[in-house]
Amino acid sequence: MINNISLTFVLLLLVCCFNSVKTKKPHILFVLADDYGYNDIGYHGSEIKTPNLDRLSGEGVRLENYYVQPICTPTRSQIMSGRYQIHTGLQHSLIWAPQPNALPIAKDSPILPEKMREAGYTTHAVGKWHLGFYKEEYLPNNRGFDTFYGYLAGSEDYYTKILCYGKNFCGKDLRDNYEKVDPVPEEYSTEMYNNHVIDMINNYNSSQPMFMYLAFQAVHSPLQVPSRYTDKYAHIKNHNRRIYAGMVSAMDEAVGNITAALETKGMWEDTIMVFSTDNGGEILAGGNNWPLRGWKRSLWEGGMHGVGFVHGKALQKKGTVSPELMHVTDWYPTLVGLAGGSLNDTKHLDGFDQWKTISEGAKSPRETLLHNIDPLTKPVGDKLEGSPFDNRYRAALRWRDWKLVTGFPGNGSWVPVPTTEDINTDDYSNSSQSLKNLWLFNIAKDPVERVDLSADYPDMVMKMLTKLQEFNVTSVPCIYPAWDPNSNPELHGGWWGPWEK
Repeated sequence: MINNISLTFVLLLLVCCFNSVKTKKPHILFVLADDYGYNDIGYHGSEIKTPNLDRLSGEGVRLENYYVQPICTPTRSQIMSGRYQIHTGLQHSLIWAPQPNALPIAKDSPILPEKMREAGYTTHAVGKWHLGFYKEEYLPNNRGFDTFYGYLAGSEDYYTKILCYGKNFCGKDLRDNYEKVDPVPEEYSTEMYNNHVIDMINNYNSSQPMFMYLAFQAVHSPLQVPSRYTDKYAHIKNHNRRIYAGMVSAMDEAVGNITAALETKGMWEDTIMVFSTDNGGEILAGGNNWPLRGWKRSLWEGGMHGVGFVHGKALQKKGTVSPELMHVTDWYPTLVGLAGGSLNDTKHLDGFDQWKTISEGAKSPRETLLHNIDPLTKPVGDKLEGSPFDNRYRAALRWRDWKLVTGFPGNGSWVPVPTTEDINTDDYSNSSQSLKNLWLFNIAKDPVERVDLSADYPDMVMKMLTKLQEFNVTSVPCIYPAWDPNSNPELHGGWWGPWEK
């Protein structure tokens, strides 16, 4: 009897231990680069060296049919909310520091860190916020992050941490949680964030799962980097491209340092890492998206076809390339699912849980992808007769292999890597615009958007326009307020921060 009881106890103990290991929640590291171009990573054939990103992506799953948004705020809002811009009121442009605007707060729309915290994670944001801060309630610490170290606005000097709009609208922007932090002279932000994250890892109680959202300032303008990073790019003749290449190398080195710290701490084996850009590269600030069409701010592939990959021991099929359609809204349900969280109290999402697609190579649950509908853009040309959607307005939709673009999508140039000192900006100006306002492409066959098929497939055009209108009727009003003079940092001790009660 004693032996049987002992054996039963041992078996129960083994089962409990097995289940404990099996259900251990992974640490999640989400790394977001800023303005990182399609042609700026080594594995896409870039002349810029990215050994750490190449190695990590090669060990994981490279996402080669992955889409983000054309500019900063929209991508960040969709990571955090799992919803298209048309469902958060952020359809137009971005949130400027002087605007009283932010990603909305709603009980049925908790954002990603709130869901991760609910699932038992500690939550940490480092780097760029850019989701609004005009009231205290919109600060990262009040939106689900246990800690925040970074800046609130969209850009700033990499060393002084100052952002200016003209001569008389300047302020510093660096915070440790709620506290304003005077920047250390000559401390480069990429290295600063690298050091901060490593310090957090070294002092972390790894028994609790961690969600780390690391939104680098790199590689957004202004073009600034210590010379040691540009020395190896002396052969690049174009000045902007050479500095930009150094900025990419600094970011790549930081990623390598952080993953090494996780390994030393014993956390790396239990970590799932996501890497993503927030939009396409800015060609006038050194970035490049060749051979894709267009760049940052445009609805062409160069503005939205993003660099992205996932790394982690939990992946079932490692060292692969995924051709399946994915969108930045998909991270919300995918990461909440990995965290063992629930979406029961969350309003309908536009994102899909893509873990099986990423990990196992399963077919994507996504057939349709709304790039955006922007009601505040200036209408172009004439409305197509019989169209259910007003194609004079800026919009783009992907359905299976097809992509429809309407209105003014932004500059549609194909820009190769610069081989001379200067890029002739007149060649890539947005000032001239025809009255054409509708394009149709088969992206699977023509990923660089060279062949407009709108005249050849009128039935497909109408089908896509109908789908656009179906999305359009679900839109919430677009929020894009005027700049508020009360936001001026001169009124707040020389700092950017909340100004409304």
